This record gives sequence, C-alpha cells and structure tokens, in this order.
Amino acid sequence: MTTLDIGCSRYDHVAGLFDGNIKIEGAEVRMHSADIPSDIFEKMIREDAYDAAELGLTYLLRLIDEGDDRFVALPVFLARVFRHSAIYINTEAGIARPEDLAGKTVGEFGLYGHDGGVWPKGILSDEYGISPDQCRWVIGATDWYMPPFDFIAQPHPANVDVQPAPEGRTLSDMLESGEIQALMSARAPRCFVEGSPKVGRLFPDHEAVERDYFKRTGIFPIMHTLVVRRERLAADPNLARAIFDAFAKAKEEALDRLRKGMVEMNFKTTLPWQTPLLARDRALLGDDWWPFGMKANQAALDTFCRYFHEQGLSRRRFAIDELFAADLLQT
Repeated sequence: MTTLDIGCSRYDHVAGLFDGNIKIEGAEVRMHSADIPSDIFEKMIREDAYDAAELGLTYLLRLIDEGDDRFVALPVFLARVFRHSAIYINTEAGIARPEDLAGKTVGEFGLYGHDGGVWPKGILSDEYGISPDQCRWVIGATDWYMPPFDFIAQPHPANVDVQPAPEGRTLSDMLESGEIQALMSARAPRCFVEGSPKVGRLFPDHEAVERDYFKRTGIFPIMHTLVVRRERLAADPNLARAIFDAFAKAKEEALDRLRKGMVEMNFKTTLPWQTPLLARDRALLGDDWWPFGMKANQAALDTFCRYFHEQGLSRRRFAIDELFAADLLQT
C-alpha cells in the first residue's frame, strides 16, 4: 500500500479525511495542515513537501506560466468565496462607488494577483470599467509586516504601479490612516474587525450584491484547488480518481450533515439562524452548493483564466483542460 502525504487546511468538508473515517483507496494517508493556506503553498512549491496539496489557482497558473509543470490539478475545490466582500475602503477617501477607485492606492495581501485579488479586479473591470492600471498597488500583509511572497513569480504589466509595503508597516494600519485608500484581501484587516469608523466595505450589502452576481453569472468564485505531484500520478494511473473520489465523499458528508441538521434547526452548531440561511443558499445555489468536478465549474474556471491573463499575470490565456488531470475532465 502506498503512502500519501497531503497538505490541506482543516475545512469542514475534509474532516472525514483528517479524522480517518474516509479512506483513499490503495493508500495510507497522512494529513497535514498549517496556520494559513499560503504556508502549505510555500512548502509544496519550495520543498515538494507533500504528494498532494491545496494550492491557490493563481499559484498554479504562475508555476505553469514559468514552465514548472510539477503539479497536476484535480477538480477538488477546497476554498471558494464570493469576493465582492474582499474590498475594503477608507471611509474618508471619497470612495462611494466602485468607479471612485480610479486614481487610488490599493493594498493587496501577499502578492499582486492573489486569489482574493484576481476575482474582484476582474469583476471591477467587467462590471464597472475599473482596470488595475487605474490604481496604484501596495503589497504586504494585513495585520503583521510581511514582504511580498518570495516563493512564487510576481509578474505585473509595466503600466501597473506595484510596490511593496514599507518595512514594518501593515496594510491594516495603512488603510486606517489613509495611506492606502482601499484594500483587497482574503483576510479581513484588524481595523475592520475591530470596528474602526474609518474603514468599511466597498459593497456594504455585499451579500445581496454577491447573490445577484451568482444569479446573473452562475459563478461561485474558486480560490484553491488540490494538486498532485505529476510523478505520483505517472506511477499510479488510478491515483487521481481515488483521491478525487475520497475528497468528494468527504465533501458530500459535510453537506449532508448540514442538510439533515435542518430537520432540527441545526441545533448542534453554535450559529443562530443557520437553517434559514441554508434554505436560502439551497434555493439559489442548489442542493450541492459546493460542487466538485469540471462540468459544474467550467464557467468559474474559464473566467478565472481569462482574468489571470487580462491582468497581465500570464503570457497567454490558459485552457482549463491543460491544468487538470486528463482522466477527470469529464467529471
């Protein structure tokens, strides 16, 4: 029996793999996690630390664009978030609508074009006519000082002004002080979490905006996928399907717990009104509101690849069938 080391955040939809209730056929699995997903990305990219690992889509595309084809993606989508909510603003900067971002300085977490930045930039361009070259960009971390990630390529177009955050500074403090007027981040900044009156969201009623976005586009934005080292797949032609099936089973068990819990108003969780929220989500997103596989995610994946290329992060626009395991393209 082969051994598989898998690096992945402890999401509810992988709990069955972490606790050992769900097996990967033909493999002994050792699950590994980290404080933040980018720590997993770095270990996989720098060290080949795992046989399979969670990886942000932008990191995968950057590697392939640089000629690094060590990893093959599986249509297992570990993190997905509607990203209108990822845009924060200084409330004194004169930003009342998306178009007001033109000419402003915007912070971004980790690198220019992180997963939580590619999506809102693309949406702003598609729907409001605001392209990245209309802003200036400062790259750092939200609540601690961190230079831009140095384990992945960070291309950007020559006409887009991108600078690192000043040494010792956090994007949260810079947003609250007005040194940057907006922030795109997968992580809410401390100043927002603590209720600073100087900081708000570009879309205050982001849930309504995001629900309307899904109704119009059918897209539930994908952040992170699961990748496997190419050499492991070459050695075992059944491995991709075995991993996919196990992750799909773990995800289905997580969703089923929530669906069945609605009978008793999901009283085993500590989140009030979870049941009516689930009812609204199922009415909009369907019974499988977190789909794996290629067919259900074609529009989201195609759109991400388009945004990635339009934002100058790749030399060409990638086709999704060149990213994912060939034997899973029909899932």
